[in-house]
Amino acid sequence: MSVPIAYLGVIMIWSTTPLAIKWSGETGVLFGVTTRMLLAASLCLVIIALMRVKFPWHKRARRSYFAVSIAIYGAMITTYWGAQFIPSGLISVIFGMTPIVTSIFTMILLGERDINIKKWAGMILGIIGLAIIFHAELNINANSIKGFLAVLLAVFLYSFSSVWVKRENVSIPALAMTAGGLLVALPFYGITWLLIGTETVPTTISTRGLLSIVYLGIFGSVIGFMFYYYIIKNIDVKKVALITLITPIIALILGQYLNGENIHMTIWLGSGIVLIGLAIYQFDELIF
Repeated sequence: MSVPIAYLGVIMIWSTTPLAIKWSGETGVLFGVTTRMLLAASLCLVIIALMRVKFPWHKRARRSYFAVSIAIYGAMITTYWGAQFIPSGLISVIFGMTPIVTSIFTMILLGERDINIKKWAGMILGIIGLAIIFHAELNINANSIKGFLAVLLAVFLYSFSSVWVKRENVSIPALAMTAGGLLVALPFYGITWLLIGTETVPTTISTRGLLSIVYLGIFGSVIGFMFYYYIIKNIDVKKVALITLITPIIALILGQYLNGENIHMTIWLGSGIVLIGLAIYQFDELIF
């Protein structure tokens, strides 16, 4: 596989995922996310069977799959719910904070202390940017604060999941890890559906909603994951980190032009400060 193609593939998938989440949620939040995960799990299991990928199910592996399921279930269901209330591009901006939040969890759970004063400055700038976005959303539409907080919670759940997987440190192929996490997460989606009981399977699905679910199930949940781990193994981690600076900008533009989302200038300002903070955090040695 070509590294540049995989790199561009991750940028494209991560940039379009927030908009696809918003469109697939038009069929119903639970229906959209559950159908996506069912499709992704089926595809993973087929690929594992065809390629004969090792798929362990011992105690430590099951614990790792549960850790992955926190991202697949917890982070995804809160993101889908929050996507109802905020522009799709803003989802990508908030998720841009993932490296910073992940570092906080590595300090708490893994005892790592590699954050210098420059990285702290990047963190503070990121928080200031989020505060500006929060204030702008509050002035524009108080209801959107629910979406903002839901996606921010998703970032914390996703980061916690990543650090827990790292803490388990089990040697499992990336595809098997994804499949295991999906299989553990699916029953939780079913339980949520039963407990809430207010959402039914839609009798009609728009073409846009259906295509978004299929796109997320195949590309957003499987191929994107495979591309990401492939480039991590083949290029410098700082080049991989550039993706988190590129995708929010593209996602904001796509939301404006493809979904008619009106992004207030204050939100652009806050997003810019978040990305500057993230750049300082990720590339402090080069910048300073």
